[in-house]
Amino acid sequence: MFPSKPEEVVTVDVSQAKALLQSDHQYLDVRCALLSHHHYVQVTKFKLLISTCRTEEEFRRGHCLAPKILNVPYMLNTPQGRVKNPKFLDQVSSLLSPTDDILVGCQSGARSFNATSELVAAGYKKVRNVGGGYLAWVDQNFPINKEQQQSAN
Repeated sequence: MFPSKPEEVVTVDVSQAKALLQSDHQYLDVRCALLSHHHYVQVTKFKLLISTCRTEEEFRRGHCLAPKILNVPYMLNTPQGRVKNPKFLDQVSSLLSPTDDILVGCQSGARSFNATSELVAAGYKKVRNVGGGYLAWVDQNFPINKEQQQSAN
């Protein structure tokens, strides 16, 4: 199930991802963040998640339910448009070991593929892309976590 060459990315569907999460794999959600926000990593009581290219607002609106969740954006929204997070690998490296079992997900699976590819190239040995991302997770009626919206008072 792992790549034979370092540059190969393994993609699992959301059903496989759900089963892996139940066997103590970590989930990395690498969705986008706004550059003006300074806290790119969120750790919750759930399993590890890092999201590809979803804003913090999107993450709060819903993400896969897992024992530990990390939200480390792969892309950043700036006034000039969307750019790759230049600190992505450093942020992931400060939280995860290259030998950790990691599932990388995003909104649809496309951007998480790029993040997974970068992690594999950086020496992460047991990292998998979640094909279909959050949208496929929701389509399967798998459990999600929605954070409370703060009022604008």
